[in-house]
Amino acid sequence: MAAEEAAPMALNYIPEVVLKKRKNNEEWAIRRKLQLQERVKRLKSEKFAIKKPEQFIREFRDKELDHIQMKCRGRRQKKHAPTTFDSKLLFIVRIGGKNDMHPQTRKLLHSLRLRKIFSGVFVKANERLMEILRKVEPYVTYGYPNLKSVRDLIFKKGVVKVGKQRIPLTDNNIVEQELGQHNIICIEDIVAEIANVGTHFKVVTNFLRPFMLNNPDKALSGRKKRFDDGGDSGNRGDLINELLGKMN
Repeated sequence: MAAEEAAPMALNYIPEVVLKKRKNNEEWAIRRKLQLQERVKRLKSEKFAIKKPEQFIREFRDKELDHIQMKCRGRRQKKHAPTTFDSKLLFIVRIGGKNDMHPQTRKLLHSLRLRKIFSGVFVKANERLMEILRKVEPYVTYGYPNLKSVRDLIFKKGVVKVGKQRIPLTDNNIVEQELGQHNIICIEDIVAEIANVGTHFKVVTNFLRPFMLNNPDKALSGRKKRFDDGGDSGNRGDLINELLGKMN
């Protein structure tokens, strides 16, 4: 009698929960591997540079020096605080980066809504504002914008935030919807309110996002010396309009 064929071995039963868990673990492992590969690729890219200890020390000293100079400028401002202004309206442009900036200086710039280089804002001139500008002077330039500069900035660079969206200021309907309760129903009303520093100036400037300006070709040399001393920073007076024409 021929030998009977051996019966196939029965497979062990594996619960479905265990199979799903294995599959999830495998997918997670693949995702994790891809993330690590991307991280290694990013770290090896040309943009990534490992800082030497000497660089950390130099940056720390630069930031501490910036803080000391900021406090010195603040003390000088208190002794010679201006009581009159050529105009109630100022336009401030941030022209300095953050490599050697002390955190306190950065905090003051953020209080002015100047978080990025070449961003600009309209503000109402007062002694408290001038005290802040004096402290952050190496990183900003400012002056008195005329009506043409105000109109050009708003029509060319105006951006507003409605809800969570940033929208170019091109539609009078948006203006009326957001500011109609203040009798401001069109873009020209915004221009007039800012140029004249009207009753609702703060409401309008808060409605507008900081202006993102162009990097002016050869108009700024990057020097932190005061404008009056041949540099870029500080008060330009009416000459701010010439700079805005190149950055608009």
